[in-house]
Amino acid sequence: MPPLAVIVAAALDLALGDPPNRLHPVAWIGRAIAGGRRALCRGGRAQLVVGGALVTLAVAAVAAAAGLVVATLAARLGSAGPLVEGAALSLLLSIRGLVRAARAVAGPLAAGDLEAARAAVACHLVSRPTATLGPDEVASAAVESVAENLTDALVAPLCFYLVFGLAGAAAYRAVNTADAMLGYRDGSLEWFGKLAARLDDVLNFVPARLAALGLVAGAVAAGEDARGALRMLRRDGALTASPNAGRTMAAMAGALGLTLGKRGAYRLGEGRPPTAGDVARAVRVFAWAAGLTLGALLLLDSLALFLRGGRGALGII
Repeated sequence: MPPLAVIVAAALDLALGDPPNRLHPVAWIGRAIAGGRRALCRGGRAQLVVGGALVTLAVAAVAAAAGLVVATLAARLGSAGPLVEGAALSLLLSIRGLVRAARAVAGPLAAGDLEAARAAVACHLVSRPTATLGPDEVASAAVESVAENLTDALVAPLCFYLVFGLAGAAAYRAVNTADAMLGYRDGSLEWFGKLAARLDDVLNFVPARLAALGLVAGAVAAGEDARGALRMLRRDGALTASPNAGRTMAAMAGALGLTLGKRGAYRLGEGRPPTAGDVARAVRVFAWAAGLTLGALLLLDSLALFLRGGRGALGII
């Protein structure tokens, strides 16, 4: 079931994108985390750490349980099982949504509407303040987000699905959402979001590095600078506060021959500042990387099944 469900999930996500928030499980997770924050984000350092841990672990546990229920139901549906499980998995991916968000920034930026571009990048892609960003900084934020979210929106959910099933993918997505909402070094969130941030770092350690290598391969397929991508990955991949985000961003900077950066935080790459046109180039590299990484993960899964003595998952081994 897993490889067929992955194909179904990717196809549905590419064809339909994200459902409205009222129907989206990740949006439900976000509302639960926001409610937990309102209820428990108070008190001293120890109380904040414990409260944040309770919110993160409780939401992850509920998400995992929901994934397990759907997977159990799908296993009883015979040939329809991969369709059901794939439909559920598609809700944990966001390929089309990410591409759409990047284009929503590139369009007004190319047209010279900096205010609209700032609003779009703040709404869809980054949490940093955008009111004073210049055109190159807005373009950089969009390119960085495209690169970083190859991990969050595709590679990590698929890795956890192929290893731990739908429950694992759902739990990962819950932790990743908690980190996105709580994992900031800002006031009480520095302690309330501590577990979410650290757990997300651990869970993304391997997927982020696979995604970075996927971007190197994507650069080859897209006609960009694969050697530059690999060189910047090695040189600058560890320069961000996150142990994972810098890997994919540095690889993208090298692939496109750009310098990407966030004020007062990091500078990755050694090329020129990015422009609106570079967002489209980043999307092309992302698309190739997504397809190649997905294929590699399915091949590895099929090989693992073969080595365990079963038939290749796609019937080709």
